[in-house]
Amino acid sequence: MSDFAAPIHRRLRPRPPEPPRSAARARDDWRLILVIFAFVLFYATLSLRMTLVALSVPAEPTLGAFAHADPVRGAITDRHGRLLAANLPAYSLYAHPGEMHDPERSAKALAGIFGDMAEAEIYALLTDERRFVWIRRPVTPRQKVQIQDIGEPGLLFGHRDLRFYPAGRVAAHLVGSVKAEREAVRYAELVGQGGVERHFDNRLRDPARSGDPLPLTIDLSAQAALADVLDGEKRRLGAKGAAGILLEVETGEVVAMVSLPDFDPNIRPSEKDKRAGKSPRFNRAVQGVYELGSVFKPLTAAMALDAGAATPDSLIETGDPIRWGRQRVRDMHRMPPLMTVTDIVRRSSNVGSARLALMVTTPRFKSYLDALGMFDPSPLEIAEARGSRPLLPPKWTELSTMNIAFGHGLAVSPMHLAAAYATVANGGRRVVPTLRKGHVPEGAGEPVFSPRASRQVLAMLRAVVTDGTGRRARAEGYELGGKTGTADKPREDGRGYARDRVLATFATVFPISEPKYVLIVTMDEPTDRSGAYPSRQASRTAAPAVREAVRRMAPILGLRPRPDLVPIALDAPEAAPAALAVAANAAGLVAGTTGVSGPEDAQAPAAAVAAPSQQPAPMPMPRPGRP
Repeated sequence: MSDFAAPIHRRLRPRPPEPPRSAARARDDWRLILVIFAFVLFYATLSLRMTLVALSVPAEPTLGAFAHADPVRGAITDRHGRLLAANLPAYSLYAHPGEMHDPERSAKALAGIFGDMAEAEIYALLTDERRFVWIRRPVTPRQKVQIQDIGEPGLLFGHRDLRFYPAGRVAAHLVGSVKAEREAVRYAELVGQGGVERHFDNRLRDPARSGDPLPLTIDLSAQAALADVLDGEKRRLGAKGAAGILLEVETGEVVAMVSLPDFDPNIRPSEKDKRAGKSPRFNRAVQGVYELGSVFKPLTAAMALDAGAATPDSLIETGDPIRWGRQRVRDMHRMPPLMTVTDIVRRSSNVGSARLALMVTTPRFKSYLDALGMFDPSPLEIAEARGSRPLLPPKWTELSTMNIAFGHGLAVSPMHLAAAYATVANGGRRVVPTLRKGHVPEGAGEPVFSPRASRQVLAMLRAVVTDGTGRRARAEGYELGGKTGTADKPREDGRGYARDRVLATFATVFPISEPKYVLIVTMDEPTDRSGAYPSRQASRTAAPAVREAVRRMAPILGLRPRPDLVPIALDAPEAAPAALAVAANAAGLVAGTTGVSGPEDAQAPAAAVAAPSQQPAPMPMPRPGRP
């Protein structure tokens, strides 16, 4: 707006005097000085910071918990103090790619030192655009010397503990391994990745107990002997895998536990090792759950004897198959029309075991299995055991009871089976497996079977080895008792059972007169070709492996062969009530009973085909037996 347009009183107002030109120049000079000073201070601070970064060693953030102390991890030993796992001083190798003089020559030299790393892979790291790259963690002292001889200033070292497993593959699944977390150049925290390392991770990482080794119940010598035997038998039989467990009867302490194929915990796992179900790190002894077949028959007999439903000499009808609607429970071979309970176990009759289970009644049968721990994950102190839950029938009927009586329709781990056999062997008191020396697990010692029933079943197990399906397990001088079990494997698509794939198991107690140990051996898809015809049966595959394992381990365990063995002492023979022979029929539970069948060996598991609505989704009911 012009002065003429403004109101008259504003046009007549006098203007303030302007400040002197010298004062305005002084004010502007001070403002300029302040701006220049701010810029100088900012760039000086930035330059100083960049100088400090350039002069310092590149590092990732350090561990807050170990800023002033090295991370620690306690050692693990066997029952005799022999080392299973310990920390050794080592190094980590990293590089500053911008400081590399000859990355091509260095990559070639490093590939020669690290046989599992390709030259192209190392060269890509040494020429990376980043200022800092990891090359190898950890590096042994010998490898460090070899790397220093390369003379490359861009290759640098940090301190790092190395977890070393002296037993290597022998105790791999049991001990487990570690991995590094929250890594820095000078520190790395080792965390348990499986097995005992993971289960006792907090205890092993406790600085207050770093000098106190964790003792396990394992005997490293027995562990090595069992691993060697199973590896040889696995190769001989062309088996897909194998598992073995040696358990003390009185304490439940695991003396040896093997799973094949195995792995070397001193070597970092490759990507293919991490695939579920295909990994050699899969622990078949505790992590896998299987239908184990006829090894369940002695447990069924123990239930019938303890419940008072039968005696060892009771006569049970075993002639014709048991019909349940359109389904049948039958034996693989022709059996006598009447058999004693002892003969049902000795000759492995599916029909006889099914009748015994019905005589016990389904509710009580389930309560026995529950008391044996068959419905819960194994409480063994190993990471993989707690996450492996048995597979039960979705709808439990009398048909389910009959199938489970001879080892089908219920999938458990070999460790579950070992604990159940130890319970029978120690007088009927429950055995809970443990890896902690001197530890008494919760529930151990609770009565499951009577001592009388326990002794009677031990005599049946001895008869299986002396004159039954387990004759090939006889080890002269060591008085074995046991039971074979050959279970057809379910098809991968869930539609019934495969015709040519089995899981062969032998469960043994020795010495049978004074039980000290239970040994379980399981072979996955074995085939014995040493006879006139190939055989997949446990009597020809798992039983010979048990015999050789006992021969190798018994001297290590302090058991001498005894040529003067006497039969196991039993109570006086009891009269078999005639009514027991037809108890199942009288109860109105079964239709169609009179007939025959024969010995299990060469028994394939096999007996009933359940209706689709009654079978567990992951476990189809067993198909009829094969000759």
